[in-house]
Amino acid sequence: MGNFILLNIEHLFLAFFIILIPCFFDGVICTDSESSSILPPLIPLPPLPPLVPLPPLPPLIPQLLNFADQRLALVYPIIMTFRNMIISDPLGITQTWVGSDICNYKGFYCDNPPDNKSATTLASIDFNGFQLSAPTLDGFIDQLPDLALFHANSNNFSGIVSPKIANLQYLYELDISNNNFSGPFPTAVLTMNSLSFLDIRYNSFTGSVPPQIFKQTLDVLFINNNNFIQKLPDNLGATRALYLTLANNRFTGPLPKSIGSASSSLKEVLLLNNLITGCIPYELGFLRDATLFDAGNNLLTGPLPCSLGCLDKMEELNFAGNLLYGKVPEVVCELGNLVNLSLSNNYFTSVGPICRQLIKNGVIDLRKNCIQHLADQRSVEECTLFFVNPRSCPDPSTFSLLPCKVPPKSKGHLVSDNAAFSKHRL
Repeated sequence: MGNFILLNIEHLFLAFFIILIPCFFDGVICTDSESSSILPPLIPLPPLPPLVPLPPLPPLIPQLLNFADQRLALVYPIIMTFRNMIISDPLGITQTWVGSDICNYKGFYCDNPPDNKSATTLASIDFNGFQLSAPTLDGFIDQLPDLALFHANSNNFSGIVSPKIANLQYLYELDISNNNFSGPFPTAVLTMNSLSFLDIRYNSFTGSVPPQIFKQTLDVLFINNNNFIQKLPDNLGATRALYLTLANNRFTGPLPKSIGSASSSLKEVLLLNNLITGCIPYELGFLRDATLFDAGNNLLTGPLPCSLGCLDKMEELNFAGNLLYGKVPEVVCELGNLVNLSLSNNYFTSVGPICRQLIKNGVIDLRKNCIQHLADQRSVEECTLFFVNPRSCPDPSTFSLLPCKVPPKSKGHLVSDNAAFSKHRL
């Protein structure tokens, strides 16, 4: 009896299976015996879109980390967002940016903020030479409210400088030199009263430099090696900078007379490799504290003014590669601290005995001029062609004026056998 029941169950299962199989293969819907209607075949559904991979899980949220100060907890997400933007890190710098101890991240430095000496905050960042690559710094440094110093020389950051950096009330040093930044001059710095150090050299900034920058209370202004194209601002001498570099751009026009107004501040001025024209102003002799002035490879013309003999602290003076002519003033060669006077590739025609001695000592370079009986000069034909057209400067009487007491002659130049040196500040 049991076998009979088992056999019938097997027969029923087999029958049920046979009935269902056509339903799957013929695309029909099977119904019970009371509803024998058969619906038409189903329309195939469109294929599902491909699966989109989920983004990586975010780092530990600040609430799960133990920060030394709430100010550090606030900047943590900003740092993590920036870390995710970095597309190249050959030195593995960002591998240290892990955990709550932000003050020990490589390149990050903490200090007490001015508004709360008992607090700890992210005060400065130094990425110099890290070779990091990111498409922008926007959303990073402009979101760090207590940042006082940001140095990022020699990386591969690009984009423009966010105008939001004007909100950084403590920032006093900004160095983004030797990167790939572009766009116009970052005018946001014009409203940053705390800024004293601005270095944007070796980038691809274009357009003009707002003249207001020369009224800022900056100690350092490095804007060389960009693509600025404009006439030198008339208020150039309003600068309070100690170090001013405009070299390797396309500045045009004459060197403004206002340069003499910067006498109480300027130590080093670099104007080489531009398109500066006109005669050297008499007022340049007022830079009594300057130790370096370089205007080589421009289009300056006229004689050297005797007022340069007042630059008694001058160590390096470069006017090579211009269109200067006349006699090299002996009073300039008598400068007691002079180590390098570059006047090559001009059209000077005369030089006195003191200057000749400095040529022998390697202090003065007068190659490729038009001085008779001096080695390595231009050809007669080249000099004649230059002087065919009459040349003059406005206010010619000022070129013989000496607005200072002549400093005592230095015998050090006459006995020195040392070659001239270069500081290579660029």
